[in-house]
Amino acid sequence: MNMFDLSGKVAIVTGCDTGLGQGMAVGLAQAGADILGIGYVPAEETRKKVEALGRKFHYITANLIDDSNKKALTALVDQAVTEMGRVDILVNNAGIIRREDLLDFSDDNWDDVIAINQKAVVFLSQAVAKHFIAQGNGGKIINIASMLSFQGGIRVISYTASKSAVMGITRALATELSPHNITVNAIAPGYMATNNTQALREDQERNKAILERIPAGRWGLPSDMAGPVIFLASPASDYVTGYTLAVDGGWLAR
Repeated sequence: MNMFDLSGKVAIVTGCDTGLGQGMAVGLAQAGADILGIGYVPAEETRKKVEALGRKFHYITANLIDDSNKKALTALVDQAVTEMGRVDILVNNAGIIRREDLLDFSDDNWDDVIAINQKAVVFLSQAVAKHFIAQGNGGKIINIASMLSFQGGIRVISYTASKSAVMGITRALATELSPHNITVNAIAPGYMATNNTQALREDQERNKAILERIPAGRWGLPSDMAGPVIFLASPASDYVTGYTLAVDGGWLAR
């Protein structure tokens, strides 16, 4: 299964302190990659999991709302490459959601979500792509979309806008970067058991309605993201680009 082997590769994973980011970082480490995490919350649990696998882990503390301008994002990538010596994979996982009724939705709840979920995806990808090109070996960019890349949602207009944009950004980046042997794909997680969905899972009525709608009959787990991210980060997906892969237990199929 050498086509899934990531030995010697370095992956930048944003927002890997817990949840889906942690699940993907650990999955990539299981496949052999060293991990460079970026985020504003300490990621010591992720560090322990990655290092227990014999892989290197380095963490850069940064708030992607405050550092959402091109210069700051480029500096983060440059620092990551300096620390690790190279970069082969970027997972744009960091994201936030703000809930507010549409008629009352605030500027801050719009701007903060767009800054991380959309703008940072573009300019981190741009900065990493420049390193890929300089290294001469191509690379892999993996964005994190959502079920709300396909659906409208309720009380989350900025999140829906940003995650819908991720699908378009993924296609646009793939089109321009393919000549450089860089693939760009996205993963759209379904309903996952993470901190972000704790309130939904604790609401018996909402939890029941969601589970009845998922053909797999369960919430997804962070570990369910490991296989898809390894595939998209590995040589196994070299002819796959511009695609958004739903990891949703069949939610969209129903």
